[in-house]
Amino acid sequence: MAEKLIVDNRRARHDYHLSDKVEAGLVLSGTEVKSLRGGQATLQQAYAEVREGEAWLNGLHIPEYTQGNRANHDPDRPRKLLLHRKEIDRIYGQVREKGFTVVPTRLYFRDGRVKVELALAKGKELRDKRRDIADRDAKRQMERALKFRE
Repeated sequence: MAEKLIVDNRRARHDYHLSDKVEAGLVLSGTEVKSLRGGQATLQQAYAEVREGEAWLNGLHIPEYTQGNRANHDPDRPRKLLLHRKEIDRIYGQVREKGFTVVPTRLYFRDGRVKVELALAKGKELRDKRRDIADRDAKRQMERALKFRE
């Protein structure tokens, strides 16, 4: 099971408390896949939602394929997510009841197919972000001190 990372959404780890991760497939056109093979995509504003019993990924920007023709894809169109019915129902229930948001954290190829890792997320407050930054700085300083002692 070879994985090739296309794009990682590091901003999601900064802005949200992430829990429960799920892998989903994407319904894409040929030019979208070719553009992704070049490593081009943006997950910054992306989110997933459940509409009429189907899961959709909105805000994923895949730039147009440069060698494409006039049948090229729309870069910002909503894309259907391939999930099992139980997974869709579970995600929908948690979004509706507990106020979670579904955020894509990674986009990658697995065995030649494009997959997206979705995480249930709850927004962080400013003080949580500051605490995370302070913890990271403290760890970095401790590692430097240990390295200096050796």
